[in-house]
Amino acid sequence: QVQLVESGGGSVQAGGSLRLSCAASGRTFTSYGMGWFRQAPGKEREFVAAISRPTGSRTDYADSVKGRFTISRDNAKNMVYLQMSNLKPDDTANYYCAATPRMSSTTSTTYDYWGQGTQVTVSS
Repeated sequence: QVQLVESGGGSVQAGGSLRLSCAASGRTFTSYGMGWFRQAPGKEREFVAAISRPTGSRTDYADSVKGRFTISRDNAKNMVYLQMSNLKPDDTANYYCAATPRMSSTTSTTYDYWGQGTQVTVSS
């Protein structure tokens, strides 16, 4: 089992920045590829960013966030981060951290563990 707890969400104006954090506990953190997904009201959950295990040498991003968001991991602290810059109203959603036993994945169905989510609201 892996437990994931997100933090760092909030309300920000368009053009602003936020950093989301995900604290992992349980089984060996470096055994999991990590990802961020988001879900807006009335929409399906969508992929945002992923980082590979164990060292994070590979990262992937949704086209909609490339150049604005950066995913990283700190294995010493069992943490994953999502630095979000130049935020847009379309980024408003509940953001979820997830863990997959795969090296890395952009597909939500391959993730076995999920956090409860943290809300990000971007106003224009």
